[in-house]
Amino acid sequence: MRNVIIIGSGPAGYTAAIYAARANLEPLLIASSVEAGGELMNTTEVENFPGFPEGIQGPELMAKMQEQAEKFGTEVLYDDVVSLDIDGPVKKVTLGSGKSFEGASLIYATGSAHRKLDVAGEEKLSGRGVSYCATCDGFFFREREIAVVGGGDSAIEEATFLTKFASKVYLIHRRDELRASKIMQQRAFDNPKIEFVWNSRVAEVLGEDAVTGVLVESTVDGSQRELPLQGVFVAIGNDPRTHLVHGKVDITDAGTIWVDGRSSHTSVPGVFAAGDVLDPTYRQAVTAAGSGTVAALDVEHYLAALNEAGAPESDASQIDSLAGADV
Repeated sequence: MRNVIIIGSGPAGYTAAIYAARANLEPLLIASSVEAGGELMNTTEVENFPGFPEGIQGPELMAKMQEQAEKFGTEVLYDDVVSLDIDGPVKKVTLGSGKSFEGASLIYATGSAHRKLDVAGEEKLSGRGVSYCATCDGFFFREREIAVVGGGDSAIEEATFLTKFASKVYLIHRRDELRASKIMQQRAFDNPKIEFVWNSRVAEVLGEDAVTGVLVESTVDGSQRELPLQGVFVAIGNDPRTHLVHGKVDITDAGTIWVDGRSSHTSVPGVFAAGDVLDPTYRQAVTAAGSGTVAALDVEHYLAALNEAGAPESDASQIDSLAGADV
């Protein structure tokens, strides 16, 4: 049996693995078979992660994190978790390959997924003018014309933020009024760089190797027109990847995993959460990494207490009897 199993291979998962491995916990990290590395694998230049003043490619950053985790003894397994049994003192993880593993503790760091427009050109030009994070990529659009898609607080915040860099920001919204808070709306209305494109949706992202514009379709009469620009920021929401723990741990009103205060403790003893899966606000690589640190330290303390006297005798003996065995 493992001391700790980590689900997720983004900044939170790998940072948790680094700390857990350095504490001699010999973590098993389960990375996705198709989406290993998390959202940063779709990011080109990362300039705001500490320690890389010249910037670093997203995939390269994740490769370095993995290398560091493995250096200290983390085992990385490329497979997909299909089910979890976390009710008892031993946590069971079942994979798509049919294998299962058991651990004394579990760190859930599956991140969140940006909602996409699901239109032609979006996937092809992701990282080539299509972005889902203004604070990550805004710097690359200095003196360029760009668009933000959405009408909530996140979209207005991103549009306002992007005016620091872009020469013009179109805000494309499918209705004729915003869902954002009144104060956020007023800031956008007062900003001369923001132009609203009401009652419209993006029907296609245009360009071959980079974004050259969008095809905008009216939600009123279906008419279409091309809007020339160099960047598209999609801000229609995020969905934390919590499907594996629905009904198993407490979930907040925002859809994220509930944790106790600033800790990583979920509502289930021995189960910890880290990264964007518990963060509805910041969603940055560096905050996810910090959250992974917290989770690993919490696990270390939890296991130490368990070994000393923190668990009922029957629970401790069950864990001891399974030590060293993978199922």
